[in-house]
Amino acid sequence: MPKLLYHTGACSLAPHVALEWIGAPYEEQNVEFGSAELLAANPSGAVPALIEDDGWILTQCGAILHYLARKHPEAGLGGAPDIRGQAELERWSSFLTGDLHPAFFPIFMPQRYTTGAAPADREAAQEAGRKLVRRKLKLLDDHLAGRDWILDSRSIIDAYAFPMIRWAAKLLPEGTGPWANVQALHDRIAADPAVQRVLAREAGE
Repeated sequence: MPKLLYHTGACSLAPHVALEWIGAPYEEQNVEFGSAELLAANPSGAVPALIEDDGWILTQCGAILHYLARKHPEAGLGGAPDIRGQAELERWSSFLTGDLHPAFFPIFMPQRYTTGAAPADREAAQEAGRKLVRRKLKLLDDHLAGRDWILDSRSIIDAYAFPMIRWAAKLLPEGTGPWANVQALHDRIAADPAVQRVLAREAGE
């Protein structure tokens, strides 16, 4: 069966959720960044990594999610099958990969975004990241008005957004309260028993 390498709190939560929604057998392993097992699967040292039965390894969160949706069409997580439905899937996947996820980088790693060594320099980089996250959340919030899911039905895109919404709730002083539609999406996903199983597993419960 396939095996998912993940790290608690990372974006690897997204394929972990998707695998649980799919319901097919899989294994999972919590790995530390820089560990020998992770580096053997992905020399960049990033999670997630999906190892198939025959040893084939797929990395990059978005690629893994798309692969899982196509491998398990019966799960209905791949968006509408028509050309525009697939374009919407790609659009929001690109938004999460290229816009929302990178907006957190200055918050997580401010030292990479300033040449200054003073604490104030790093705080300025983090505040720039927070402002960018807020702008991207506003775009997502506007899109979600009147919707239960990012696409027309539950999909890998909702699983992809879930860890990022959790980051925002933790890292923004105001949490995600100002974006009611985003918060509602989070609560809808978090209430799912399958997601609760994943969260408990990643928490070591």
